Amino acid sequence: MQLVPHLNFKGQCEEAFKFYEGSLGGKIQFMMTYADSPMAERMPPEWRKKIIHATIRIGDALVMGADAPPDHFQKPQGFSLSLEIKEPTEAERLFQVLAEGGQVTMPIQKTFWAQRFGMLVDRFGIPWMINCGEAA
Repeated sequence: MQLVPHLNFKGQCEEAFKFYEGSLGGKIQFMMTYADSPMAERMPPEWRKKIIHATIRIGDALVMGADAPPDHFQKPQGFSLSLEIKEPTEAERLFQVLAEGGQVTMPIQKTFWAQRFGMLVDRFGIPWMINCGEAA
């Protein structure tokens, strides 16, 4: 069994996944628009280029996503995607990249459990935690 998060976007899934691919070293494995799906005729023309399904591999994890039709979109809440990073400088770099254009909810810093830990909501509305645990 594998737990795979699925992220809903408000029309910017393609942009977000391409950003994650470049900034997190991910690899988009699949991306389909509404126009290329059996749902094409049910969608308004301006929505047909939006993503009905995408999959990206980030490290060992898979993440799926889609553009939720406007009447079905709900702002993400009650969860965070968490990145476990081994090096403090890399944790800080990734935090800054993901925070650009977003909102920092806890600046990255040393904590009692980690060399670096921080929380943010990226510019696509996705909540993240960056954790770099204490050295063994």
